[in-house]
Amino acid sequence: MPQAVVFDLDYTLAVPRRTRATILEEATAATGAPSLTRDAYLEAHRRNLTSETREPIFADLLEGAESDADPAAVATAYRETISDSLEPLPGVEAMLADLRGEYRVGLLTNGPVRAQRDKLETLGWEDAFDAALVTGELEAGKPDPRAFEAITDELGVDPADAVYVGDEVEADIRGATEAGMRAIQVVLEDGSEPDSRAVAHVEQAEIAATLPDIIADLE
Repeated sequence: MPQAVVFDLDYTLAVPRRTRATILEEATAATGAPSLTRDAYLEAHRRNLTSETREPIFADLLEGAESDADPAAVATAYRETISDSLEPLPGVEAMLADLRGEYRVGLLTNGPVRAQRDKLETLGWEDAFDAALVTGELEAGKPDPRAFEAITDELGVDPADAVYVGDEVEADIRGATEAGMRAIQVVLEDGSEPDSRAVAHVEQAEIAATLPDIIADLE
């Protein structure tokens, strides 16, 4: 039986009320930056998983662009716009509290320190986990095994005794399983495919209702 359950944050436990593409468009427009695509942002984000803020991400994106936009200002506008839009998925706060009665509960989220810590503060989740790590604080981000080892060390459990719950196939499912953890995939409504490496799959909208029973059934 698992001793610990570790969660991803974005799109696993909390979602913005507007699309990330819309939020990005609003942030760039507000700061005079050129239009940026969501795909380009995600690529730059993957190259900057261990930073303090999103400034290096936007510096990367704006490099060579004919723009006087300040990457730090764009990063701040993007962070604040996300915070204004962020909300927990239905029932997850009660689910986390209930799970902590049975397991050690952790959070491991990719991203800059200030951005991800700000999300936890916005949600009021600073004390919702037994341990919460942001990859900006670590040597490496997901899917690097060192990120997963860091959270299991914080929780005081062996990776084989921990379950990781996340939505991204590469960062979460591949990363967790290669680190020796079992993984449960959160399947989004965007048509993402269930990955065979996951020991179970749960629909995003049903995570609070179905995940506890799935975890309890794991041997």
